[in-house]
Amino acid sequence: MTENENFTHLVSEMTLEERNHLLERLSVQSNISKDPLYEDKEEIPSMDIEDQFSQLPWYEHLWFFILSLFKTISRVKLFEENRVTKLGRHIQTIAPGVFDYKRNMLLPIFYQSLVDMRDGARFFYSVLDASVNRDKGALYAFLGSLEMNEIHQRLQFQTNPHLISQRQPEAKEADLRKIAFHEMNEAFAEITQEQRNIMYQHARSLDCLKELAAFRYERVLLSFTFDPVMQGYFSPAHVMLESLENLNNILFSFKEPLSITLIESLFVFNLQEHFDEENGTVDIEMRDLLSKAENALVAIRNFNKEIPLTLILRCAGRNMTMNPHQITGGEDWFVIYHDYWRERIEQQLTEYRGMRRQQGLLESLKTFFNGKSLKTMEHIYSEANQDGLPIRGAFSLSFLLTFYSIVFINNINNGLRNILIDGKFARRENRTVFTENYNNLIKLEDDIQLLDTQLSFSGDYGKRYALAMSETSLQARRRKIQVVLDDASDEAEEIINRTKVSIEGLITMLTAIITRDDHGEYTTLINMAHFMTKDNTTDLSTLTAKGMVFLNTMHNVIQKFESALQILEDIAILELDDQ
Repeated sequence: MTENENFTHLVSEMTLEERNHLLERLSVQSNISKDPLYEDKEEIPSMDIEDQFSQLPWYEHLWFFILSLFKTISRVKLFEENRVTKLGRHIQTIAPGVFDYKRNMLLPIFYQSLVDMRDGARFFYSVLDASVNRDKGALYAFLGSLEMNEIHQRLQFQTNPHLISQRQPEAKEADLRKIAFHEMNEAFAEITQEQRNIMYQHARSLDCLKELAAFRYERVLLSFTFDPVMQGYFSPAHVMLESLENLNNILFSFKEPLSITLIESLFVFNLQEHFDEENGTVDIEMRDLLSKAENALVAIRNFNKEIPLTLILRCAGRNMTMNPHQITGGEDWFVIYHDYWRERIEQQLTEYRGMRRQQGLLESLKTFFNGKSLKTMEHIYSEANQDGLPIRGAFSLSFLLTFYSIVFINNINNGLRNILIDGKFARRENRTVFTENYNNLIKLEDDIQLLDTQLSFSGDYGKRYALAMSETSLQARRRKIQVVLDDASDEAEEIINRTKVSIEGLITMLTAIITRDDHGEYTTLINMAHFMTKDNTTDLSTLTAKGMVFLNTMHNVIQKFESALQILEDIAILELDDQ
């Protein structure tokens, strides 16, 4: 299971009671303000300069006409400059130390407010990285369970193929799929417009928060230079107009306050790795996150309160018509939510098929081994041994180890050994192949146990694994661990494949022997009479009891070999589904 799959599993498998209980614990400790991040209290509305100029009284028209004669600038342009100057004075009155309209310069207070907001936004960047960026669909599903309880309950229980099969035992796999997706579509059709609006607002807030957190603050801040005389950072406003307009649009999009439910849900995704800890870690992490969240939100609110960014941009850009606009975001929430549940149902259907396949496989193993249990290896990961190394082919190795001791040694080996010792092959190369395949099976148990030993703490793979685990760099540790597991898995697969090839070869050779084939690649034995007749005569026309025993033994060997190959194939399919 990958890290992301495990993360989604932990969150999605929480019951509604567990979710609500955790949110209640968060709410009790929360002091997060519900005030909006952005308050639209524009004191000077935008204006169309030409329209405003046309409405001036005649004496002001005359005044600007006279000025235009001396300054060789159009009357409308002079009027615009006049309004920009008035706006600059107004900015300096309501927000002193923020913007110098005469020099078109951003001042130290602007710089510090932007630094504070950047630091606050960085907190949300890490919070979003642990939720939205890892699995937005899972987060929407979590929010859906809170805002659309009945819809979530239906999606969770009515679409689960395991539960459907319990309600309708006669339903086939194809029927389960149709029923599951029919129930999913029926559930989606019941979502009300009010619920859609709530979910859209959550999704929109997430996207806006992500844009604010990902804004390139450093690009703007690097435009400021420190003035040792004035003891502060200054920057010409015109060099960053476009960036600040983008920031202004993002901030303007927070006119709707952030939902406390949304913020707390983000924290659930950040805290989920501590759910099972009983040492108070969750409560400590809760308090830390809530404190940081409130500080971050305060920094964003303070910037909006202290910095009249829209007015500054109008003044700095000499554009009195400039207005912020809300950025897009959240429109795709339903598509993501729908895809999450579709993929979840597909995963559950795959798990159901795997479960059915596993049940059939276990029944086959039970019959094949006469009710005896599979042997496990000491240093390979399994449900019974979770301290072992998780290598590919572990199930197949366990089967082969059991096959060797219960089936091969007791039911197969004697018949093959008799052919090896007493059989006379028409071709030397046939004996060579038979001997090689037989020897591969004889030493199968030793090969598997040798690999198991190498996986121990004192073995080659075990030592390499321990060394990789000691790496301080997470990326290097994961890479080196994967190299060790891949090497060990390759060796396991080599044993499995070598065994399968040997079994297939022996099946072909034994079939040629008992069918008395003299024309194929592999032929019957020269001395078949030795195995078939009482007095070793060459007349094989009359089958004796001895011959019946030999043929039955060889048929039994072939049948058990074929069953073993089929089981190995079923195990391979099951292991592939689990990857």
